[in-house]
Amino acid sequence: MLWILAIFVVIGCFSSPLYAGVYTWIDPNGVAHFSDYPPGKLPHQELVISPPSTVPMSENLRQGRRVSGIRDEVRGLLSAPDREAGEGVDLPSARAQRTKTCDDYRKKLDRIQSKLRAGYGNDKGNTLRRQRRETSQKLSRECLLK
Repeated sequence: MLWILAIFVVIGCFSSPLYAGVYTWIDPNGVAHFSDYPPGKLPHQELVISPPSTVPMSENLRQGRRVSGIRDEVRGLLSAPDREAGEGVDLPSARAQRTKTCDDYRKKLDRIQSKLRAGYGNDKGNTLRRQRRETSQKLSRECLLK
């Protein structure tokens, strides 16, 4: 029992100097200094250092599960049954149709972009930007993400 008390006393003696203040001052040459001891007669300031912030691991795990769920949901939406080729579909003709559709989307985007560069009124510009956004989304979903 006496040994345990001695161990706690020794630990207490060695752990107290671990907390040291941080001091900052500027010398006559204009150089800023930081140290764990005060500079003596020079005017100085003691900095208050806040403890590091930590996030509990359970919060990280919860956030990771939430992100994974969202990712799985997006994958499910992108691989919807209406986007997959059914059985008995002629693959070369389906591929040719998809290529034609993708080319049409790209041409439509080019036309919209050239109209936007040519100049427009405010209402027309909003309509063109909406068309560009919708066409770009269709191109991404049907051509790039498959």
